[in-house]
Amino acid sequence: MNARLPETSTIPERIAALRAAMASTGVDAALVPSADPHLSEYLPRRWQGREWLSGFTGSVGTLVVTKDFAGVWVDSRYWVQAEQQLAGTGIQLMKMLGGQQSAPHIDWLAQTVPAGGTVAVDGTVLGVASARALAEALDARGVKLRTDLDLLDAVWSGRPSLPLEPVYEHVAPHADAQRSGKLAQVRAAMQEKGAQWHFISTLDDLAWLFNLRGADVNYNPVFVAHALIGPDQATLFVADGKVPADLAQSLARDNVRVAPYAQAADALAALPGGESLLIDPRRVTFGLLQAVSSAVKRVEAINPSTFFKSRKTAVEAEHVRATMEQDGAALAEFFAWFEAALGRETITELTIDEKLTAARQRRPGFVSLSFATIAGFNANGAMPHYRATPDSHSVIEGNGLLLIDSGGQYLDGTTDITRVVPIGTPSAEQKRDFTIVLKGTMALSRAQFPRGIRSPMLDAIARAPIWEAGADYGHGTGHGVGYFLNVHEGPQVISHYAPAEPWTAMEEGMITSVEPGLYRPGKWGVRIENLVLNQSAGTTEFGDFLKFETLTLCPIDTRCIDLAILREDEREWLNAYHETVRVRIAPHVSGDALAWLEKRTQPI
Repeated sequence: MNARLPETSTIPERIAALRAAMASTGVDAALVPSADPHLSEYLPRRWQGREWLSGFTGSVGTLVVTKDFAGVWVDSRYWVQAEQQLAGTGIQLMKMLGGQQSAPHIDWLAQTVPAGGTVAVDGTVLGVASARALAEALDARGVKLRTDLDLLDAVWSGRPSLPLEPVYEHVAPHADAQRSGKLAQVRAAMQEKGAQWHFISTLDDLAWLFNLRGADVNYNPVFVAHALIGPDQATLFVADGKVPADLAQSLARDNVRVAPYAQAADALAALPGGESLLIDPRRVTFGLLQAVSSAVKRVEAINPSTFFKSRKTAVEAEHVRATMEQDGAALAEFFAWFEAALGRETITELTIDEKLTAARQRRPGFVSLSFATIAGFNANGAMPHYRATPDSHSVIEGNGLLLIDSGGQYLDGTTDITRVVPIGTPSAEQKRDFTIVLKGTMALSRAQFPRGIRSPMLDAIARAPIWEAGADYGHGTGHGVGYFLNVHEGPQVISHYAPAEPWTAMEEGMITSVEPGLYRPGKWGVRIENLVLNQSAGTTEFGDFLKFETLTLCPIDTRCIDLAILREDEREWLNAYHETVRVRIAPHVSGDALAWLEKRTQPI
């Protein structure tokens, strides 16, 4: 195939090289998803091929390249960003609309590639469910699907190797449950499904199950691995040198064997015929499962560990509450500095990231950020996933709204919070937008609902005040959050864009974000986000009910509120929340931060 291109190459050069590689292998269309062999949200650099080829840096998007077309499909969260980053590359922005049930790039391929043509995608990064949908659509049009080619290797000369950061143990008191107990839970679930074996690829499931953490993926304390769970022994497939000898011995005491990462496929191929393998088709790749013999029965269900890790124990919940106090104290220190410095020194969106990160780093148990800080002033805040860069950022000056979405990874929990603060004098329309979003945040935060309700069904509660104002937003209202794990985890998701499947049921102990928004492109954006914990609300003759405990501890800026459209009960909720914030954070701050806290939590 062609010569591989260096990192200094341009996007058009990379696309041209990919087209040459396609031509040499008889491929009519190449599909490059935002995925790795573990179907992660945030990818190790080795598998960021869609970004390398297109220049679009958003976390979600799908690139399709043919002889005379290249396009990236993204949803409304990334339209503005993608339009800017794809400009001049020859790659088109393909807009995905909210609520689409099918994958539009699959429909496009089925309609565009001629009968007898070939579509190629690396099967090792293609989920089983996605592979089935793609194959079905292409087969109906007489188009061949190839999953045995990794065209990136043909053109990317500087492609990184597997990450080599060491794996470490998450130990007591931070880890509440023992590894042996978690393995027993999973094996019991396997037995219920009639499966002797269970294969897991999702990195946060592995980290939770084995009480291990790593640093292979930015912002998520996970490590690249696969695992095969058997009746008596488990095998962890991980790159050589990542597991220290003492940790390997600790794992061995729980009948966990460490094997080279590349041997996962061989282990699947060696499974005895007649026995059953439990897999989650949404969380395992097509390429790996091709190794499994047809004599092995496949049992398809959601990974049991996905359910177990979503339901935080009472001890974990206490740890998270303590972490929220530390995170809230860091925010109080930051905002005290910010308000004092505003107008006295130059502050940019990059400065906000730097200062807020430094405030968190001073807190006990801090490990890293939980995602890249979003600091968007005025028009930049209208892009939900905006990221300031040294080449493109705004100075915080004049009048308007500043949106800050940030979070931290601590040994005792994961945080994610969004606040909007006024710069200068906010307009009446900005205050109205802020208050409408606040009403949505409060409406869902105060809700009581049946245990087991499918989480997407709760979405309308937060949207109702926003819909009433004739507005809406193009992202979900809430996502699950891990315990010193991924800031985005399942199975629950509060979004009417998501299907209300049985495994999305709300259960006690789950931590979820509540983050409605309202965005006016080119002007400003508002999003107010807290994390909440599912708690029992008691039992009646109609069944068990749940309610939310708000975990996040940081004032909501009352200077942005249009008090005329707040009801009395909404004022009472906000005042009670601010009293809780003041009482819980005050012991952890002093001086300017304490003065700021007391000022910003005054009742309205």
